Amino acid sequence: MRSSMAVWAMVAAHLVVSRSDTCAQDKAVWGEYPDTFNRELRRRLAPATRPAEAPAATLMLDPATVDAPKSPADFRQAWHHPPVSQGLTGQCWDFSATSFLESEVHRLTGREMRLSVAHTYYWEFVEKAREFVRTRGQSVFNRGSEPDAVLRIWRRYGVMPAEAYRGLPAGQDIPQDRAAHLEIAAYLAEMKVSGRWDESQIVTAARAILDKHLGRPPETVLVDGKSMTPAAYLKQVVRLDLDNYVSLMSTMDEPYDQWSQFKPVDNWWHSRRYYNVKLDDFVRVIRHAARAGRTVCLGIDNTEPGYCFREGFAAVPTFDIPPALIDDPARQMRFSNESTTDDHDVHLVGWLEKDGQMWYLIKDSGTKAWNNSHNGYMFYREDYIRLKVLCALLSRDIIEQALGRGIGTPPKDAQ
Repeated sequence: MRSSMAVWAMVAAHLVVSRSDTCAQDKAVWGEYPDTFNRELRRRLAPATRPAEAPAATLMLDPATVDAPKSPADFRQAWHHPPVSQGLTGQCWDFSATSFLESEVHRLTGREMRLSVAHTYYWEFVEKAREFVRTRGQSVFNRGSEPDAVLRIWRRYGVMPAEAYRGLPAGQDIPQDRAAHLEIAAYLAEMKVSGRWDESQIVTAARAILDKHLGRPPETVLVDGKSMTPAAYLKQVVRLDLDNYVSLMSTMDEPYDQWSQFKPVDNWWHSRRYYNVKLDDFVRVIRHAARAGRTVCLGIDNTEPGYCFREGFAAVPTFDIPPALIDDPARQMRFSNESTTDDHDVHLVGWLEKDGQMWYLIKDSGTKAWNNSHNGYMFYREDYIRLKVLCALLSRDIIEQALGRGIGTPPKDAQ
């Protein structure tokens, strides 16, 4: 147990830091942040639908108190495809990780490829249905997942060009998955009540529902006049070594510098392929990757008072916590009381040092990021990374460079 003198010394040190930040206090305002882009997509799909009610006013950071970057052009950018909206799907994990892997293909080969996200989330739904049978209805069946799931699905089912499968039935141009999810979920609930745990039958039924709503993915694709399966396309055309990509996290729930399980519910297959590091190391890796011209896939919380999506930036307000006080315990407290939650996934594609602060350029497929003038980009100040980014998917070599040590081999998942 620490002595009372040592405890008071720690408190005094924090007070000194806090007082030093008072000259830069952020202003809090009450305001409404309607996701108008999302509303417009819904209106286009169902013009007669009753308009959504205006959101209640919430306490948020006054954007005028932050001198944020003005344009994506201000940033040093790594190669990436321009942002694409995920429409009305819940598949941010897939859009962001696929975008990251497309950037990796370009980094390693110079080739520009658009890869199918729908092919991945089609099979992710199938695997979730399969797991629901295996666990006798105890596993989660939702629309969320984690970026690491893209690697898992590619290993099992391969990948294909975006133009080969978009998950859009004839006459539709807005990606959506809600109807398919609800119909499969209702069917699975019925199977749970009846106790009919026939895996083959249930997977076949789930695929029939997906085929109806998303269209059936082709079994082969034609590349330069040659027919190949998605697995062959991954091996012969994409040519990424998927074992080179690992996920990083920073939590006090697990031992540092070890492989552990990422706890949020969207890690529904309970993967332990996450390397856990202290917060300073976590941020060091992301900063090093960005400065080295690499990109990073991030899992974030995007429901914060400093997430100003209409203005296109995110920062931690001092009325939440002064940036100098963001440390491992401050971060962990927000995980433990669930004020930081696993909401969204994005693709970090550039960086800027402005007035002594690091900012990151974020490619975001979610509808919130399409309400500003940057059309699918957001700017994150580094304090937001420190407090509100839960995990990061990136190449092993850049992690080991930043840490100055090896990280070993991740354990194999059950699936």
